[in-house]
Amino acid sequence: MSWKPLRVLTPRSILPALAVMLVLAAGAAAHANKPVPFGDRVAGPGDAEATPVNSQSLSAADLELKVGPGLEAYHRQTGEQAWSYRREGATALYLAMAGENAIVLWDDGLVTSVRPGDHEVRWHRAVPGLADWLRGDGEPGADKRTDEQRKQLAQERAAAALHTVQKDSPWVAVVTPNLTTGLRDLDGDLRYNSKPPGNCVYDPMRTVGTDYAVLVPRSCLGGNGQPVSGGITGYRLDSTGWALNAGPAVQIKALDGSRVLISDGPIVPPKVFDTKAAAPEVACGSPSAPFAALHPQGACADPAGTPTADATPIAPAPATDQPSAQPSVQPSRPAGDQPSAPAADQSSAPAIDQP
Repeated sequence: MSWKPLRVLTPRSILPALAVMLVLAAGAAAHANKPVPFGDRVAGPGDAEATPVNSQSLSAADLELKVGPGLEAYHRQTGEQAWSYRREGATALYLAMAGENAIVLWDDGLVTSVRPGDHEVRWHRAVPGLADWLRGDGEPGADKRTDEQRKQLAQERAAAALHTVQKDSPWVAVVTPNLTTGLRDLDGDLRYNSKPPGNCVYDPMRTVGTDYAVLVPRSCLGGNGQPVSGGITGYRLDSTGWALNAGPAVQIKALDGSRVLISDGPIVPPKVFDTKAAAPEVACGSPSAPFAALHPQGACADPAGTPTADATPIAPAPATDQPSAQPSVQPSRPAGDQPSAPAADQSSAPAIDQP
């Protein structure tokens, strides 16, 4: 047997091994310093990292929740801060409850769901075009707004954009002029998205929510640029939605958890619509009362408020890429409960970002 001398390690032979070690070390450091997704940071009093909370002993009823600059939680009995949820580079604008969960709308167009009992961030969803509309950049007079006016505008629009529906399984609607979306609060699943057709836009500032549905008016312009008849779209997740014909200046007012009053100008009498039954109420003494699908609750309604037109039910239709006069529903998955069929004014929109 011949024995070869031990190989002498030269600097040149050591370089590949060192390079591999440096790459591995850099990868480990990057992983250790990986930023929290979406810039989330949950902290306790004194800006220390929040400790886990027993969700059995603490609930939303035990806490007072506020927004700005993030979601801040305080103990109702003592007034002491329990925890805060903030996102780097973003400001919380509006808060709404969906069941026991807090839904927060941020100025960068993100919507998040937080469980107050254990301050867990449950899901994130980005809504296309929301941040631009909140800022109002490029609108007439936008360059003359002060910082305080911009802040106030963003807060007002955030409150108009975010709606939560409590019955029967809580869900979230986000409305902008060019897109309205429905998210299931259980997991943030996208249940529908809707774009207005042609020369029409949705009006978030006139949108009204009840415990069963969200009603979104839309306004349209004719070929001459003058307002023409629009409509109201009713959105639900547990059944089909509906569409109501309406003028360009229609107003909606919530009467209780299910009924709304629809006022459509001086010529058309006001009417009461029940979003739970998805039908208009007919006043006592009205000629159409014997044939009414829904009679007024409690005392008789004013005959002057007799509905003049029934709602048009909407059947589910496949989503398309182009706006059309027919509704389209784009469920994010075929399994599970089916979304309501949005109104006859939508088409598919860009998919919402998911974490």
